[in-house]
Amino acid sequence: MKAIRRRDLISLGPLFYLTACASPEPKVDKKPPEPITGLHGLYGMYQHARTWAQDLQVVSCRSIAITQVKATTGKAAAWQAVLASASLGQQRVYTYSVVDASTSLHEGIFADSPTPLTGDVHPFLLAAARTDTDQAWELALKHAEEYTRKHPETPISYILEMSRQVNQPAWRVIWGESVASSAFSILIDASTGQYMQTLH
Repeated sequence: MKAIRRRDLISLGPLFYLTACASPEPKVDKKPPEPITGLHGLYGMYQHARTWAQDLQVVSCRSIAITQVKATTGKAAAWQAVLASASLGQQRVYTYSVVDASTSLHEGIFADSPTPLTGDVHPFLLAAARTDTDQAWELALKHAEEYTRKHPETPISYILEMSRQVNQPAWRVIWGESVASSAFSILIDASTGQYMQTLH
């Protein structure tokens, strides 16, 4: 075996030094998932859907209650949007979740297969929705203080749809997990951010 000469050891010195001083990369703890506002989720789904159609309009956007991430005021961990394309004559359901919640609701943005666009929907342009759910919640709470005091543990959910009253998209802030199970909700104009109506 050929002996290693002194000058070879000298040339390898920096390599030994770097190897000895190298340390494993510090482990970075993953930030726990946090709920997001309705427009945050809707914008994400809208951008994702542009690979499907360019003339997108919004039919609806609603919050989804999941147990893995606690909702906070004006925010939810998962959202579902229905987006429409007039040129294709179709609509499509998208979901956006910050965590894997079930076998049908996964982390990220996912789309169902397109379905025919029916005549009873009222799509609107995304730009018409300028008020987010955290703002809608703050205003709705001002008109629901008494009800909230009487029902402090009631979960809050949100639906964005075209309001027939003013022909503008509106956030429906719902005291309950759905319209069907709720006895109280408030409509907030998603375009102007103004209070519209209390629904019992």
